[in-house]
Order: sequence, then structure tokens, then C-alpha cells
Amino acid sequence: MNALSDINMNEVTRLTRAGRLLEATSMLQRGLCGISSPRRRSDHTDRPDRDRHEAVRSTIDMVRHHAAESAWTARTFGPPTSEPPETLSALPAPELVRSLGPMAKLHAWHGPVPGAVDRRVLEPLPSGASFNTHSIRNAAGTMRYKLYVPSGYKGQPLPLVVMLHGCTQSPDDFAAGTRMNELAEELLFLVAYPEQTKAANASKCWNWFKPSDQQRGRGEPSLIASITRRIMREFSVDPGRVFVAGLSAGGAAAAIMAHEYPDLYKGVCVHSGLACGSAKDVPSAFAAMRSAPKGKVRPSKSAIPTIVFHGSGDKTVSPTNADQVVEQFKSDASTIGNMSHGRSARGMAFTRTVVTNEAGEPLLEQWILHGAGHAWSGGSHRGSYTDPRGPDASREMMRFFLEARQARPSDRQQGSRVRKER
Repeated sequence: MNALSDINMNEVTRLTRAGRLLEATSMLQRGLCGISSPRRRSDHTDRPDRDRHEAVRSTIDMVRHHAAESAWTARTFGPPTSEPPETLSALPAPELVRSLGPMAKLHAWHGPVPGAVDRRVLEPLPSGASFNTHSIRNAAGTMRYKLYVPSGYKGQPLPLVVMLHGCTQSPDDFAAGTRMNELAEELLFLVAYPEQTKAANASKCWNWFKPSDQQRGRGEPSLIASITRRIMREFSVDPGRVFVAGLSAGGAAAAIMAHEYPDLYKGVCVHSGLACGSAKDVPSAFAAMRSAPKGKVRPSKSAIPTIVFHGSGDKTVSPTNADQVVEQFKSDASTIGNMSHGRSARGMAFTRTVVTNEAGEPLLEQWILHGAGHAWSGGSHRGSYTDPRGPDASREMMRFFLEARQARPSDRQQGSRVRKER
């Protein structure tokens, strides 16, 4: 029995849960003492030891990163932008090593390690409101979703917003972090949260990088569209005010939904995501996350009103992807929007670009969040992967959606003009 196999990973996890990170690191380091470097061993039968050696080394790095940055994420994923996830205490020891496999960067795009228990707590529901779980099935499979119905709904036509969570998140977590339910109560609109499963993706990421999940009428897009249409049948929804939004992998999925269903969605918000068609497999997904694909993206079938948020310090999804989203959904005519600069109430600087059509109607907004990482701007610490310092992306998104309307077909030929910021 060598030193590697003597490492008690359960004890390492217990110490980490208790916040005794130096002791956990010390235990891991002691397990490595006296072990020769894997580079000196040529016998292929030693491969398991070499793999475990590297896994333990990576685990040490994760413990150190947790101590320094207060978030349980591999150091290569970029700096965290939220409070420590409330999931560490439920993390079993095998997850520490299993999460470090070759797919970890993609499957753990952001968020707590897969398998952790979500303990996010939503605010109590107002009297008369509901937030229930439903499911839908079609030829592509089954998908669950949660729907928030505000207390002020009395059968009148309301807007509908479809919110697509990021990797490892859940509808409850995403609702808590974005505060969309509270905003829906205030402004009166319905909010749907489709739920990705581990069966579909190990870390509950939307499969935005698979061609089968990038097409109308197939895969995940067909299920999300089916959820949208079902809500429109069962509730009084204004068909001219149906919108889709998402964060990270959910932002990439939202771009797909807007690109493939411009007849269904009248506006899209892509927060820290990628343009539709940015990747066709796992290798190209990694490449796109590092830097947006070179060359012109597939133009949208309609100049759908689009709002984009992206942190300039995002180390998970390169900010160059925000420009690709803008390129995908803007008018065919080459236009440059005037920029305004501002600072949020909590001190985050931002640059905002606004483009309108000939009628002065908003077509596009791009928000560059200076210094922000991979997190929902202006969100709540009650959910994961939020940055409360930033401008309120939820409120700005809804302001944009409610001001905008579907661009006329002639807009593509007429081009766009810029509305100067006040």
C-alpha cells in the first residue's frame, strides 16, 4: 500500500467542510511525500498511480484556491465573483477527484462541483402567487420547468420570460440569484425556468455545443419551445411580449432559441454566453469559450431585439463572444452605436451601447461590465454566480424588453440609426 492510497479523502473533505483548509492541504501533501515524480516512471502499469498523483495535486490546488478565493472551483476556471456556494458541506470525497476529469472545464463551466446539494432559499411567496413545477414531453424527451405566476395575474394578457439557468444551477437557484420572481411580482409578468437534468448533461449544462441541440424542432430547443407554447395556451400571454434569457450555457441556449424561433420570441438576453453556432462539438466549445470563433457568424433570421451583458474580466467565456452575439442579431446594415459610460450604485463601471431602428425603437443594447467576471450582474447572493456590485441586469433586461418590439422586416433593408444616450 503506497502513500497515495493511504490518503484519507473523507478526512480531507471533513477538514475542508470545517474550514480547516491548512490541515486538509497538509494531509494531502504528506500523502505525496516520498513519491517519485511520474516523469521518472516508464512502466505503463504505473499509470493509475500517475493519474492519482495528478488528481491529488489538483485537489491540493483546489483546496488552496478555496482558501484564497472563497469558492470551490478549479483554479483554471477563473476568479469567482460571488460568495462561497452553500454546497460544500454536502460534497462527497469522490467528487473531488471525479470533477477533475478531462471534461471538467466544460461540465463545470461555472458553479459548485457536480453532485453538490442546492440549498438556495427563495423568498416566501406573496399571497396569491405560485411557483410550481411542471413537465412536458415531446419526441425529444421530457423536460421539467418551474413557472412563477405573480399574485396580480387575474387573467389579463401578461408578458412571459423564459429563463435558462447556467451549468450546475437549478430553477430555484437561478430565480434566487436573478431575483426575477420579485421583479415579476412588481412589474407583472410570468417567468418560466426550464430545468436541465444530469441525464442530459453531467453538470446540467444546456448542450449548446451539439448540432442536434442547435436546430429548430430538435433536441433541447424543441422542448424549450414546447414549454413556451404550453404556457401560452394555459395562461393569458401577450404573444408580442414573449422573451428568452440565459446565463453562461443558458445564455448560449437563449441565443439558439432566438435564432431558431424568431416567430416565438420577441426579444433575447444573452448574459455571459455565446452566439448560436459558436461550436459544433466539445473541442470547438473549448475554443469558443477561450476566444470567439473567427469569421462571420450565422446572421439571425430576424433582427430580434437583443440585450447582451458580459464582464470584461470573464475568464470562463471570453468577452469577445459578446461581440459575436451582437453581430448575429444586429441589422444587415453596418451600424455603430453611440456609447455611454456609467457606474452602478455599488461602484462597478460599465459601458453601454444602444442601437435603434429608423422608427427609434430599440433593437440592441450591449453592456460591458468593467472588471466583472462570470456572473449575473446585480444579482443576489441568495443564488449562485452573481455579482451584486454590477448594474441590475434583470431590471435593465425587462426595461429593454418592454420598450422593444419585434423589428419590421423592412428594418434589415433600411438599416439602423443610433440613439444618443442621455
